[in-house]
Amino acid sequence: MVSHSLPPIGPETEFLLLIYHLIIIPAIIIDLYVGQKMDHDMKMSEALGWVAIWISLASLWGVYILFRFGVEASALYFASYIVEYSLSMDNLFVFLVIFQYFGVPFKSQHKTLYIGIITAIILRGLFIFGGIALIEMYHWVVYIFAIILIISGIKLAMSGETKVEPERNPVVRLAKKYFPIVSEYHGSKFIVRNKGKLFFTPLIIVLLAIETTDVMFAFDSVPAVIAISQNFFIAYTSNISAVLGLRSLYFALALVMFRLKYLGKGLAIVLTFLGIKIFLPLVGIKIPLALSLGVVFGIIFISIILSLLKRD
Repeated sequence: MVSHSLPPIGPETEFLLLIYHLIIIPAIIIDLYVGQKMDHDMKMSEALGWVAIWISLASLWGVYILFRFGVEASALYFASYIVEYSLSMDNLFVFLVIFQYFGVPFKSQHKTLYIGIITAIILRGLFIFGGIALIEMYHWVVYIFAIILIISGIKLAMSGETKVEPERNPVVRLAKKYFPIVSEYHGSKFIVRNKGKLFFTPLIIVLLAIETTDVMFAFDSVPAVIAISQNFFIAYTSNISAVLGLRSLYFALALVMFRLKYLGKGLAIVLTFLGIKIFLPLVGIKIPLALSLGVVFGIIFISIILSLLKRD
C-alpha cells in the first residue's frame, strides 16, 4: 500500500539510507575500478553507457520512493535530482576549463575528477544535514538560503561564457609557492620520487583547483535542493544521486565539447524562482506544490529543448 506522507526521521529512514548506501557504494567502487584500470581514452559509447547506468539507478530509487511514500515524495525527489543534475552539468564545464588550462592529459583526468566528485558527495551531505538542522533550530535561516538562491540566479543570468582563472585561486597560488612540484605529469600520480626525494606532480595543483571549486558549487546547489524539500531523506538521496554520475557525464561532454546553450539561463530562472517562492508566504501568497514543481520541471525542460534546437 502506497503511503502519502514524506519520509519521517527515524529508524525506518535510517534503514532505507543504509540500503541506499549499500546500492551506491558498490557502484562507486566498480566505476572507480573501471576508470582507474583504463589503458585507453574513454570512448563516447563507454561514457554514455555509464551515464545511463547512473541515471537508471537514480530513477529506480525515485520509483521506489513513489511506491513507498507516494507521489508527492517522488515528485520532490525527481525535482531535486533534476535541478542538481542540471547545475552539476553546467559546473562540469568549469572542470573542463581547469583541465584545459593546466594541460592535463585525458588519461590523467580520471583519478582527479573522481576524487573531486567524492569530495563533492561528502560536502553536500554535510551541507544538507547542517542546513536542515539550522532551519529546524532557526527558521529565519531559510530566508538567508533564499537570498543566496536569488543572488546566484541573477549572477548566473548575467554571466556569459564560463571564465575560470585558476592562477587567481589563492589555494593554487600558495601550493605553487610552497610545494615541491615537478614540471611534468606522471600519469595519474600526485606524488613521485626523484633522486630519493618526494615531489608533487602538477596534478596536485589541478586537484586543489577542483576541490576549492567544489566548495563554491555546494553553496549554490544545496540551498536550491533545500528550497525544494527540507526533508533530509529526499534532499540527501536526490543530491547524492545527481553527483554520482558526474565522472562519466564529464567525459561525455568533454568528448563532444557541446554545451546546452540555454541551460544556464533556465537554471538562473529556477534558482531565482525558488528563492522568491520562500518569501511569498510573508505577503500571504503560497504557491501550491504541484505548480511549483511544474515550474521547475517546465523551465529546465524548455531550456534543454531550446538548446538542442539551436546548436551553433
